[in-house]
Amino acid sequence: MSTNGSVTELKRLFDTGAHFAQVKSRRHPSMKPFLVGTKGRQEIIDLVKTVEQLEAAKAVMAALAKEGKTVLFVGGKVEIAALVKKIAQEVSAPFVATRWLGGTISNWNEIKKRVERLAEITEKGAAGTLAKQHTKLELVRIDREKKRLQERLDGITTLTKRPDALLIVDTKHEKHAVKEANDTGIPIIAIMSSDCDLREATYPIVANDTSRETVKLILTELAEAYSKGQAA
Repeated sequence: MSTNGSVTELKRLFDTGAHFAQVKSRRHPSMKPFLVGTKGRQEIIDLVKTVEQLEAAKAVMAALAKEGKTVLFVGGKVEIAALVKKIAQEVSAPFVATRWLGGTISNWNEIKKRVERLAEITEKGAAGTLAKQHTKLELVRIDREKKRLQERLDGITTLTKRPDALLIVDTKHEKHAVKEANDTGIPIIAIMSSDCDLREATYPIVANDTSRETVKLILTELAEAYSKGQAA
C-alpha cells in the first residue's frame, strides 16, 4: 500500500474509534507493543501497526479464497453478531453469530451428522414424505428437532468439512472457538482489543473490537479481499 493509501486507511480507522483500547487494568501483557498512550482511563492503540496488520490479513484472505479455502466467520457478541452474519453471507462464507457450538472443530464428525440430519428433515419436509411416514405426534417432535438444529447450526449448514481458517471478532469472548482452532492447527485471523492475548491469533488485527463501526470497516475490507480472491 502507498503512503497516501496508508494515511487514508489510518484516518478511516480513526474515524470509527478503532484506536480506543480497554482500560489499563484490563490490558493483556502481550499487547503492550501495540499501545501508544492513554486518553482518560482508556489506552490508545497504535493505528499505524493496525493498518499493517490489516493489510497482511487482507492478503491472507485473498490467498485463501484463491485456493478455494473455507473461512469461518465467528462473532457472537450481541453488538456485532448481526453484522458478522450479514458480511459472511455477502461472500457466501459460513458463520457462527451466536454462542459457539462446542465441538464444531474438535468433534467435527458429530457436528457433520447433525448438519446431515437437518438437511434430511428439510428435504423430506419439502417433498412431503414426512407427513406420509409419521404420525402427527412424531411430526411435532421432528419439527421441534428441526427448529433446535436450525438454531444451533445456523450459519454452518453449508460446511462440508472443517474450516481452513477462522476469522474471529474478539478472541477473549470467543475463547472456545480459539481453543478448538489452536488445538487443531487451524489459523486464526482476529480483530482483537488490548484485553486479548496476541499469541492466540495467527494474523492479529489490534483494534477496538467493541465498536460496531470499527468491526464493520475491518470485516468489510477483509470480506472484499476474500471476494477478490474468489474471482481471481
